[in-house]
Amino acid sequence: MSAVPDLESLRLLVLIGERGSLGKAAAELGIAQPSASKRLSTLERRLGLTLVDRTRRGSSLTPAGRVVWGWAQRVLEELDGLLTGAEALRSERDAKLRVGASMTIAEHLVPMWIGELRRSEPELYVGLQVTNSERVGELVRDGEIDVGFVESPTAPAGLSTRRVAADRLLVVVAPAHPWARIRRSLSTAELVTVPLVVRERGSGTRETLERALRRAGAGEVMPLVELGSAAAVRGAVIAGTGPAVMSELAVAADLAEGRLSEVAVAGLDLRRMLRAVWPAGRKLVGPAASLLATATRGR
Repeated sequence: MSAVPDLESLRLLVLIGERGSLGKAAAELGIAQPSASKRLSTLERRLGLTLVDRTRRGSSLTPAGRVVWGWAQRVLEELDGLLTGAEALRSERDAKLRVGASMTIAEHLVPMWIGELRRSEPELYVGLQVTNSERVGELVRDGEIDVGFVESPTAPAGLSTRRVAADRLLVVVAPAHPWARIRRSLSTAELVTVPLVVRERGSGTRETLERALRRAGAGEVMPLVELGSAAAVRGAVIAGTGPAVMSELAVAADLAEGRLSEVAVAGLDLRRMLRAVWPAGRKLVGPAASLLATATRGR
């Protein structure tokens, strides 16, 4: 592959798949059909694949094109999430709706929720603070945010809460790690004898792991290195630093594409709830209530 596909070519491919016509896709993008045809040919050449069958009756995706179409949709959705999240981070100080979220939720869910809310309320000015679950609870209590989202295994004291999603943690390693070749489940005793790449204390992921190990009577986590974000932990595991326990949300694509391997552990319950939190005794109203409704809609 000589070059990375540009985003406009991916948008063109997605529209061809949705509209069944190169001409309709070109019109929706505001470009001439010959330009769209040239752009599509460039994309096919860069990927080394025939993506679209062109006939007099219209344009249809080839089998390879349907697969790439699905990947292109994911790329564009992730880009929308990135842009929405970045705008919310920039807007934190002067926002009409002040939101706080723990790392995993902020990376994988909040941009989608904010984006959906902004489609119905385009003038809404949203600010986002990203930190660990413990700090999100403090921000709510101090009145610095209107609503927060946390991943800790228990509801923060003194706050109203509502479940917005379910998650589970997975033990993951790089494919070259010895655990990746084991064809049985590890015991909890084996897990705690090996140093792990972990999040900092106050993180919902760290708290969930420690709580699950206590319930299993397995002892304490042995930290190899403590890192301040899920992205940093993920990068360290992929680089071969050591095993980690991470949210399925954070590693699903890496598992599917072979960058990480999951290791089963017997007798360890790593399921958890993701929660919205707000001041106790107060009913959410306005944009905060709308965001909560958006977050709970797909649970």
